[in-house]
Amino acid sequence: MFEMMLAWQRSALRVASLTAEAQQVIAYRALGFSGLWSVEPSESLRMVTEKSPALMQSWWSASRAVMGGAAPERVISAWATPLERKARSNRKRLQRRGPNTGFGS
Repeated sequence: MFEMMLAWQRSALRVASLTAEAQQVIAYRALGFSGLWSVEPSESLRMVTEKSPALMQSWWSASRAVMGGAAPERVISAWATPLERKARSNRKRLQRRGPNTGFGS
């Protein structure tokens, strides 16, 4: 019973962490679109085109886990992993670019 509670808590923390990382990406992009953060001109296209493959991979991984009879926390993990990878790489990439200083981006 205790192990099951810990598994659910880990799952909840993982989803919360994914949410926070995604919010950071949204903030960097919003700052970039307003001219305050340095982003590539193609960032708006990238923002749209990366969603479908990431969501499809997430759905596929979770579906495979469900069909394989995985425990709920394993299904959540399978669902979250592709999204975490994409959000983390976006956050790191955007974070490195830094504020827009007006001296070229």
